[in-house]
Amino acid sequence: MSNHLLGSIPFSISKPPSNENVCQVQESEDKAAPQNAVTYVYQAKLAGLCCNVTATWGKDLNNHFLCIEVAKPCQEALYICKIDLNSCQLWGKKGLKSFDIDGRRVDVFWDFRQAKFSGNPEPCSDYYVALVSKAEVVLLLGDLVTDAYKRTRSKPALEEATLMYKKEVVCGKRLFCSKAMLEVGREEHDIVIEASLSGPNDPEMWITVDGTMTIRIMNLNWRFRGNESVMLNDFPVEIFWDVYDWLFSKQATGQGLFIFKPGRLDWESSHSDPGSRNSEYYSPKESSSTIEFCHFLYAWKTE
Repeated sequence: MSNHLLGSIPFSISKPPSNENVCQVQESEDKAAPQNAVTYVYQAKLAGLCCNVTATWGKDLNNHFLCIEVAKPCQEALYICKIDLNSCQLWGKKGLKSFDIDGRRVDVFWDFRQAKFSGNPEPCSDYYVALVSKAEVVLLLGDLVTDAYKRTRSKPALEEATLMYKKEVVCGKRLFCSKAMLEVGREEHDIVIEASLSGPNDPEMWITVDGTMTIRIMNLNWRFRGNESVMLNDFPVEIFWDVYDWLFSKQATGQGLFIFKPGRLDWESSHSDPGSRNSEYYSPKESSSTIEFCHFLYAWKTE
């Protein structure tokens, strides 16, 4: 996928992190499919400073980890904590690490001793990860809320952390499954993307939300990049897709990019790169300056 496509997304749409970060999923130049990974980026107040907190869950045949990264906006990481979830030792699944921000202590508590997994990089239940600053739980991941507050001896922060975006990498042959929070305060929606790229018929793609087909794209050879606005429970959601590599990659593999953005966006036509694979594409442009949630889904098609 061309870099100019990702570069067209302004920061107010929560641009995905670059591949230079040590905690991010590595995508090699030969476009080999990466490990499954889920990244959440929050904005939180730590030691009186507004910071970005990145939580990346990664899993492949050899590794399973959680990486917590704390950074000031638009700056390098102040602190990185990597937790090995493959540890066979019970003591390795419960821990505490501390670091300083401008001379003030920040603690990371975690407990995965009872954590349950369902094949995804992140647990589905029975765990917690707590980020504590000035005796306040600034960010809490997991469902063991009572256990987390008891162990940290802290109270909830007056300013809750804000989820800015979710980035997910999934691999498959023609079926890709994900979950996305498309309505504020509601449970995540089940998203299924299915593609039919071979056979006597023209390539097609379906996007299903909670078991209901939301978008069907026919003639995918011509509509490999586009967007549609849909309604979920009377709430508007913009869906953007770019599956060029699925169709025209020499190896018949590669990644498709999907963006799910609650609310309505203004969409602008771009002609800024005449040397690109297509002279025209559509990119999302935020209708207001407020940072709102986006879900970036990288669907890697394998043979």
